[in-house]
Parts: sequence; C-alpha cells; structure tokens
Amino acid sequence: MDNIKLGAFSVSLTVKDIHASKAFYEKLGFTYKGGDINQNWIVLKNGTSVIGLFQGMFDKNMLTFNPGWDQEAKHLAAFDDVRAVQQHLKKQGVELTAEADETTTGSAYITLTDPDGNPILIDQHR
Repeated sequence: MDNIKLGAFSVSLTVKDIHASKAFYEKLGFTYKGGDINQNWIVLKNGTSVIGLFQGMFDKNMLTFNPGWDQEAKHLAAFDDVRAVQQHLKKQGVELTAEADETTTGSAYITLTDPDGNPILIDQHR
C-alpha cells in the first residue's frame, strides 16, 4: 500500500456554542449536511468543503478522514479499510494515540498527532 486512501476529508472544529457557530458558518455559505444539533454535533458543507462542529466532545480542532466515503458521504466501491491504514502507518513508524481492533471489521477509528501537535482522526463508518 504505497498510496493509502484516507477517504473524505473534513475539519472537525471544537466550538463553545454550536448554535452561534452554525449561524456564523451559514453566513459563509455552509449548509447543514448531517448530525444532530441536540447532541451538540453537526456537519456543514460548502461545495466540496466539509466542516464538523462539535460542542463539548473534543479538546482541540482536528483533521478528519473517513475511509469508504467520498466528499458527499457516499460509499466508495473500493477503499482502504482503517485497519489496513493503521498497519501501513505503524510500518512507517507513525505513533498512534488510539488504535482499531484489527480482529474486527466495519466501523472503527484511529487517532494520531502530527509533529506540530495537530490531532488527526481517521474514522471509518462502514
């Protein structure tokens, strides 16, 4: 696996007031795509740009990738399972902060941190 496929990309933002943040990003042309504002998380989209707003769920903003999805959250016929991505990263010497159980299939996630302390979530929903 020389060129891993991480899937759909979005930025997950930690927000203080999800209603105020939703209103702000709507002024920038983003529209509701998914999630549940009553559970303090939603996904907004503007063209191919996707952001998630999360109140009280994460400590920091993070880069998010979703193996198996395209930018429209539609299933891709072929994709690199998060467990295969995990194996590849570990072989490359990348330290993971959370690992997927490699004996399972389906939904799972891994987390890691880039050299500057930016968290990365690779979250497979299928």
